Amino acid sequence: MKRQTWLYILLFLLIPTVALAQEPETGQTFIQTIDRTFSSFVGVIFSILFFKIGGFPFIVLWLLIGAIFFTIRMQFINIRAFKHAIDIVRGKYDDPNDQGEVSHFQALATALSGTVGLGNIAGVAVAVSIGGPGAAFWMTIAGFFGMTSKFVECTLAQKYRIVQPDGTISGGPMRYLSAGLAEMGQRTFGRVLAVLFSILCISAAFGGANMFQANQSYGAVANVLPGLPSWGYGLVLVVLVGLVIIGGIQRIGMVAGTLVPLMCLLYVLASLFILLVNITEIPGAIATIISGAFVPKAVEGGIIGVIIQGFQRSAFSNEAGVGSAAIAHSAAKTDEPIREGLVALLEPFIDTIVVCNMTALVIVITKVYIADEFAALREAKKGAELTSAAFGTVLAWFPILLAIAVFCFAFSTMISWSYYGERCWDYLSGGRGLIIYKILFLVAAFVGSVSNPSSVIDFSDATLISMAFPNILGGYFLSAQVAKDLQNYMGRLSQGEIRPAKWGVGE
Repeated sequence: MKRQTWLYILLFLLIPTVALAQEPETGQTFIQTIDRTFSSFVGVIFSILFFKIGGFPFIVLWLLIGAIFFTIRMQFINIRAFKHAIDIVRGKYDDPNDQGEVSHFQALATALSGTVGLGNIAGVAVAVSIGGPGAAFWMTIAGFFGMTSKFVECTLAQKYRIVQPDGTISGGPMRYLSAGLAEMGQRTFGRVLAVLFSILCISAAFGGANMFQANQSYGAVANVLPGLPSWGYGLVLVVLVGLVIIGGIQRIGMVAGTLVPLMCLLYVLASLFILLVNITEIPGAIATIISGAFVPKAVEGGIIGVIIQGFQRSAFSNEAGVGSAAIAHSAAKTDEPIREGLVALLEPFIDTIVVCNMTALVIVITKVYIADEFAALREAKKGAELTSAAFGTVLAWFPILLAIAVFCFAFSTMISWSYYGERCWDYLSGGRGLIIYKILFLVAAFVGSVSNPSSVIDFSDATLISMAFPNILGGYFLSAQVAKDLQNYMGRLSQGEIRPAKWGVGE
């Protein structure tokens, strides 16, 4: 479809919305109707997916048990091969003749563009404000075990990827669930899981990777531009995202590859500055986080409530066990699936153990999670605005810097996830109706901008984390194959059969 046709469709969708929004009374009613309808829908979905077993939501237990199982099954490969994983990312084992579309580093950067974002900024603030500082401790524990979940799913994505005649790669859970289980004589079961994953992934592309980003980024931007209406921000975001995803994966990769490293550096430097200014308070903040993990004070649900918040936010931030990043890692150039799995285990380390903990320390040190003047933000679960307030306690202009970083993080996450959802739509439809998917994706971005933050957060959690159900279930069945391949690879590595490539970084 021509780009001009795309733009006509986009304008057709936006003009009635703009007309409604410019009438103060009518516009307010229209926005309230969207919010009310969406909140009711979310209430039903959330209650189904998050029913509790012993106080824990089932889906959170599912993620935790799966991550622990894979870590033990793979004999703590997240520790054993950590240095080797860094060497792979550095390019020491790159072979330009290997089949694939991107390097190990590029695959890692692409996957991080879909994970490093508002989960690290807004999500952490929400977790600490609800579950107390101890939530950051359990978030770190979940990130540690999640490293192996990421290893398993991305190894499988490489193992069962499909190389198209034109050289492009099609891979991810929908491929390894169907093909891998078919090899075990469970073709129908694998097909069912693959279809279920694809449906949930498309839903997550609309929810956690789209609506949450739009909703929370509006909070940060509105904090420095108070007169900006939510519908106006939503329209601007829809147009910008629409222009990028029209260009396909090439344009998505180009934009994400430029924005993400820059914004990561900007955010990390800003966080480091705040921590250095308050360096004497860091030991106390760490002690508060650790003690709060086991002796929570005035937290709903007690220690279970703290653990739940930590695990939920970790899953939302690094997506370990969810299967989304496997789609990006399947395109890496390598003839060793295990090697890309090792690269992937670095994601939760960077995303959760490093970046999320920096945010948590800033939140705890500045005490915005308990200060009375920020009670309204905590009640409304406005995580990005809480983090912005934390930055603002050090320098008045820091919220402006954060607003820019938040917008770019949200934007890069949305465009990356639009591709994930598109691949799953392609799997289900055989490539038909992609225009419908893209239109729905843009509509979801607008709805997220104008909806209540609590509803958006609940919907995001439900859609994103639920992907772990078919993904981890299939992973249990296929883990024996991964363990066998891992043993073979590590054996060859220890015996010197696997050496750095002559065109790599070298020894």
